[in-house]
Amino acid sequence: MSVSPVLQFGGVPWALLQRLFVVGALLGGAALALTLDDGRLLTRLRERFVFGVPWGTVVTVLGILGVYLFVQGGYGHWYRPVVLPFRAWSYFEPLGMLVAGFAHAGPGHLLGNLFGALTLAPVVEYAVGHYPPEQRDPDVPVAGVEPPPEPSASRGRLDALRRNPKARAFLLFPLAVAVVGVVLTLFTVGAVIGFSGVVFAFAGFALARYPLAAVLALVASDLLNLVYNALQNPTVTASGRSRFVTPWWADIAIQGHAIGLLVGVVLAAVLLRRRDGTTPSPTRLWSGGVLLAASQSLWAVYWYRGGTEYVLYRAAGLGLVALAATVIVVAVAGPDWSPFSPGSGETTTDGDESRLRDLSVRQLGLVAIVITAALFSGPAVAVNLVSTEGDLPGEPATVRGYEVTYAEGVENEMVSAIPVTLFGETTQVTTSGVIVANPDRKIWLSVVPRGRLAANGRATVVVGGIGWRDTVTAVRRGWTAVGGDTAYAVALDHDAQRRTVFTSAPAQAEPRIAHQNVSVAAGNDSFYLLVSEGNETVRRPLPGTNESVTVRNVTFYGEDGRVVAVHNGTRVTVLREETYD
Repeated sequence: MSVSPVLQFGGVPWALLQRLFVVGALLGGAALALTLDDGRLLTRLRERFVFGVPWGTVVTVLGILGVYLFVQGGYGHWYRPVVLPFRAWSYFEPLGMLVAGFAHAGPGHLLGNLFGALTLAPVVEYAVGHYPPEQRDPDVPVAGVEPPPEPSASRGRLDALRRNPKARAFLLFPLAVAVVGVVLTLFTVGAVIGFSGVVFAFAGFALARYPLAAVLALVASDLLNLVYNALQNPTVTASGRSRFVTPWWADIAIQGHAIGLLVGVVLAAVLLRRRDGTTPSPTRLWSGGVLLAASQSLWAVYWYRGGTEYVLYRAAGLGLVALAATVIVVAVAGPDWSPFSPGSGETTTDGDESRLRDLSVRQLGLVAIVITAALFSGPAVAVNLVSTEGDLPGEPATVRGYEVTYAEGVENEMVSAIPVTLFGETTQVTTSGVIVANPDRKIWLSVVPRGRLAANGRATVVVGGIGWRDTVTAVRRGWTAVGGDTAYAVALDHDAQRRTVFTSAPAQAEPRIAHQNVSVAAGNDSFYLLVSEGNETVRRPLPGTNESVTVRNVTFYGEDGRVVAVHNGTRVTVLREETYD
């Protein structure tokens, strides 16, 4: 009799019981809270939203999901969508510039941004509202607000569209989000991809209007992510192991996130001041800004030194976060008197100099944010105006305009596009690993670092475009000399063919056998044993399992994953086959 490995209670799997428990606890608690609520929440939602639903957020999220499923091919390849052509490479490749802000590198990247949008975008949509300030849902009476007059026939179509609640909900809000996404992509450094810039714009807007609600929305985003993971994998078992990882902060587009946050703050400050002048408490605003920036790692300012080395400026980053929060307070909730006027509140109109002198403290703060955003955006313009050559060394595998290869110590054309040396750091850096280029699309990217391929043994690169995809797999095989380095070869698999594109230098073992040095060398098709004495070196094929090779008076035996040298009854392991995770 076979016993199922799935733990069951009364015929119900334990994993299913956990999922039901999570859903029941969350829905039950929410339902109880709404039942005990006095109904003001639902009333407020109907005052701001059509039928009380943030439709703009719904349309936006569905649009982002649609890009992943149908443009990137995630519908048929959920975990490996097409990514490369949809990154923001340069202004000379418009496809990436238009799509990068809405495409994603994988399901984790996608869901993280969708959860952020689902919690932050409704706060922004609530502040903007589906109904213009002079118009609210006619089914919900608002004290002190007279019903709006019937629109006159002379009003233009655009004005009528702007005042239409359904148009604002289903068209104008998602359209504004799309415009912000493209603009942020145009001014973000590097081959970025993802909706996170817009999510941070949502966060900045929400922060400027409802500081604590913005922080709570971010916590709610983390909760959604936790709920998703709990339902997907109710129980997780893990054990310690060694593997290749890059620093978590090296994968964050800090510059893009910061610009998104500042853009959101500026839009909120301008819109809300023009509408009713409502501003949040400065204390709440500063606290919310610091908490938001700290929780979202906006302090993680770093630089790439080439290879796999990164430097994190943690203290400087944290100080910048506190300073930015202070400037946001001034820009959003600062006083309206000018620090340069002869008397508080006095204004003059004698030319441009007087108008500049009459700028209020709040306006100066807003100008400071705009200037900061411009300074952050400047490097992006310079980088995006410079296209890479896209050429790769050697004979790479070619797939419909794409070139894929493995190389070590080559100049990183993405980082080195503009030569800059500042504060001891430079953009003239090298890289090693699997590299993809497309000269026609100005693409050049190191997609798999050397260390990751060494740890995993293989890596699959997805190339493609709208409506098509293909894969190239890099495979590393190596032998490690005992007490020495590793000799390895990297081959590319494509269209059922394998071709070696890189071989490393030979690796010499530390033990000397009968006064001879033993090394291993990688060839295009196999590995070789090198036995050296003086200036003479004998080269033999590496013995396979249960095979042997004799060189002079030493016999080398191939065993399971190792090579053993035998001389006068002494056995010494000289080589071990490289293993991978």
